[in-house]
Amino acid sequence: MDEFKESRRTFLRGTVIGGTAAAGGALPLAVLAQQAANTAAQPAAAAAPAAEIPAGYVFLTPDEQAFVEALVEHMSPADGDFPGGMDLGLHTFIDRALAQDWGKGDRLYANGPWKQGTPNQGYQLPLTPAQLARTGIRTTGAACTEKYGKGFDQLTEAQREEVLKSLQSGSLELKDGPPPKEFFALLMQMVVEGTFSDPIYGGNKDKAAWKAIGFPGVVATHALDIVNYRNKPYPTKPLSIADLA
Repeated sequence: MDEFKESRRTFLRGTVIGGTAAAGGALPLAVLAQQAANTAAQPAAAAAPAAEIPAGYVFLTPDEQAFVEALVEHMSPADGDFPGGMDLGLHTFIDRALAQDWGKGDRLYANGPWKQGTPNQGYQLPLTPAQLARTGIRTTGAACTEKYGKGFDQLTEAQREEVLKSLQSGSLELKDGPPPKEFFALLMQMVVEGTFSDPIYGGNKDKAAWKAIGFPGVVATHALDIVNYRNKPYPTKPLSIADLA
């Protein structure tokens, strides 16, 4: 069990260090943005105190919820004492992120011209993160139905792995959809950020990921100990934003 726990801890640390790389792909039609924007969203929930994340969804439709729940359980399965994606709150993090300013592309340049850029130019699509997610989920689901006769959430573990790998490689054709590599990069980004973000945003429930890698939490509260514990283990209980509110 100790070796198993260490393996998970090593993987999580590697995920933090490695991050996610930008992926390229064919430019989709700009009309995808309008199609995604026209999809009915769920009613927004009332704001909750910082320490509590309300249950339920505020952005994802039922079909999208099923996709995301299957996704986070597959990409972040339970390992020993470490919770799976749902118990970690990754589905909630993704839903809230897509519903808020980041999902709306608040910091993205949203005017054309829309041309296929080079990898070092970063994101070049006429879609906000929410629109990319919505369109990608819909067209990936359609591709799954065409190939397997059922949606992503109903696939076997091996089939889900095949779908995700084909998205990552760009080999899965998303008819009338976004570039598969771009969609996969978004999914990976949201899963990783949901795992390691402050719990106030819905993921990393009970600070499980921070505890697994020994991260102390809100950095400012530990600033005075940086010199004393430089290159040494720092045994402390991680603190989140809500802990200091």
